[in-house]
Amino acid sequence: MVDAADLIIRNARLIDGTGAPSTHGDIAVDDDRIVGLGDLGQAHAAVEIDAGGKAVAPGFIDVHTHDDRALLIDPLMAPKVSQGVTTVITGNCGISLAPLRTSGRPPAPLDLVCPDGDGFFGEFDDYLAVLDADPAAVNAACLIGHASLRVEAMDALNRPATGDEITAMRRRLERALEAGAIGLSTGLYYAPAAAAPTAEIIELVTAVQAADGIHTTHMRDEADHVTESLEESFAIGREAGVPVVISHHKCSGQANHGRSTETLTLIEAARQHQEVGLDAYPYIASSTSLGSTKLTDANRVLVTWSTARPEAAGRDLAEIAAEMGLDTEAAVDALMPAGGIFFMMDEEDVRRILAYPGTMIGSDGLPHDEFPHPRLWGTFPRVLGHYARDQGLFSLETAVHKMTGLPAGRFGLADRGVLEVGAMADLVLFDPETVIDTATFERPKQPARGIDLVMVNGRTIWRDGASTGARPGRAIRRGAEVSSQPGG
Repeated sequence: MVDAADLIIRNARLIDGTGAPSTHGDIAVDDDRIVGLGDLGQAHAAVEIDAGGKAVAPGFIDVHTHDDRALLIDPLMAPKVSQGVTTVITGNCGISLAPLRTSGRPPAPLDLVCPDGDGFFGEFDDYLAVLDADPAAVNAACLIGHASLRVEAMDALNRPATGDEITAMRRRLERALEAGAIGLSTGLYYAPAAAAPTAEIIELVTAVQAADGIHTTHMRDEADHVTESLEESFAIGREAGVPVVISHHKCSGQANHGRSTETLTLIEAARQHQEVGLDAYPYIASSTSLGSTKLTDANRVLVTWSTARPEAAGRDLAEIAAEMGLDTEAAVDALMPAGGIFFMMDEEDVRRILAYPGTMIGSDGLPHDEFPHPRLWGTFPRVLGHYARDQGLFSLETAVHKMTGLPAGRFGLADRGVLEVGAMADLVLFDPETVIDTATFERPKQPARGIDLVMVNGRTIWRDGASTGARPGRAIRRGAEVSSQPGG
């Protein structure tokens, strides 16, 4: 039994992250760890908070982010912290800020993370060293992007890599894994990697197996050929002996609405004999580079940013095209480089995928967009408030599990994602009755309601609707953590 602690939160609904029913009690924190749970009436602390029956859960883990550079240039991370996120997984969709030596503007979609080659890091270890020396408010575990490896190693991206090029990419990947990267991500949908055959990916992912890492994938196709892409993803995992995560699973385009019954059946069958996970965000619209998506699959397109025409951000592409007297494709060419939001999924598919027991929650937000998709600010409270509480799609305990214990186990984040004595004190205090997203497609940069307090490694980073300025986040290396001094 704990006698004294730095902090005790009393009278809380404790949701432990495992999916088990919540309990009522107290939670004690000393330094960066949970040191007590349950009835702590005899204990005392320097700071005590009465939760008034509100929920305390492990900090949420955003398993699908493009926060690689945001951690450096916006270290308070308000879009994530304000919704209870305490750990982000970066380097998704084949795009990572390291390791990559390049100059000028990188090809799309790498420019979504950083528009200037000088902003990338030649060595992954150098990137982590910056996170150690100048930490963000949240923790970060980092994947290596296959497209980033390709851009450096190849003189032309519209072909398979040669044996020598694969060897060069694999050496870069192995060095990054030794430095603490948690795995490899692919974005076979995008031009920098679309010409890569399955064999190229297997050769690289095999290096991940030796490091006990993970492979996440933005599959080759999420529309008409979604089932074939799933089978390719499963095959890569089987051949390389590596766990696979299907990123932002969806069935895109009206012709594919309803096919989640088919895709989830395939995923469930694969999970019977290999490690397969998936993540999703709670919206019917996606977001990426404006020229990356087949526009005929979308019912509507919003422009999120445009270098050529900055005034287009936030506007409907059809309206812009009409004003310019151009067809849609010509208008896109005039706006590029640019980003967009694409309304192309069906609500029933979104609900079915979210409800699937193996689905984790990931925002896939693009923090550098001028007019971002609201998922950047709203994903986690939308799942808690709209889908769990208001729609009854699953219990609050299940919703929290999808954001905490499930991803912590999938990505090997030791001592995170659960409320238990000895675990890291990444915590969220929120009101189950009022928590909700307020970010919309019209006003996307709005913080959630109902998130009262957020802690990372025992330090409060969000309180009373605002950042505290503390930056106690850590770079989480595969198999180990490296502490950083808490920021002010």
